[in-house]
Amino acid sequence: MTDTARVLVVDDEPQILRFLRASLGASGFAVIEAETGAEALKRAAADAPEIILLDLGLPDMDGKDVIKALREWSEIPIIVLSARAREAEKIEALDLGADDYVNKPFGIGELLARLRAALRHRLRQQGATPVVKAGDLKIDIARRKVTRGEAEIHLTPKEFDLLRLLAQNAGKVVTHRQLLQAVWGPAHLEDTAYLRVFIGQVRRKIDADDGAGSLIENAAGVGYRLRDDG
Repeated sequence: MTDTARVLVVDDEPQILRFLRASLGASGFAVIEAETGAEALKRAAADAPEIILLDLGLPDMDGKDVIKALREWSEIPIIVLSARAREAEKIEALDLGADDYVNKPFGIGELLARLRAALRHRLRQQGATPVVKAGDLKIDIARRKVTRGEAEIHLTPKEFDLLRLLAQNAGKVVTHRQLLQAVWGPAHLEDTAYLRVFIGQVRRKIDADDGAGSLIENAAGVGYRLRDDG
């Protein structure tokens, strides 16, 4: 589990939001909040959280519809938090793509353990290598940290998410649409010019000034590939 993992908390109960903001923040998570289903979908696309805590009883839509909409474009781990104790509700939420289900009221220790387990499971499911090396660059996926030698390279969340996806597929071409969908969501599948700008920003930060060329190679008209020197 990364010490800086972003968790999107979706709940319309102020006391729950306050409790989770304090508890998760104290445990090293960066907390993003949404009080409605519509806001949750927007924040999931805009802020690229690593995991979502989702209440089913939202004021504008059922939480199960949020899961369904998210699973059309994202594999972000989702843990449902709900006072609905019926087994059928749990089964439906899990069948729609939720990763886990925690009943209210809940203990923070159990919730943190479920969060860590969901994050580990997603990394294994993706076949992710915890640390990827490209040239003298080291990409620590679990800690969201990029270094060259002893020097840390600071990337924005979107820049890191781009680099992470390329690192998890090192040596393989990742298409424009795959990158755009994974990082920005389905509304941006045609924004290749926007993607090109971000790739340029990442290249300026990670490439060494040694004449060896960019670590991110362009597959013309198709996508990008992280160079696999191994």
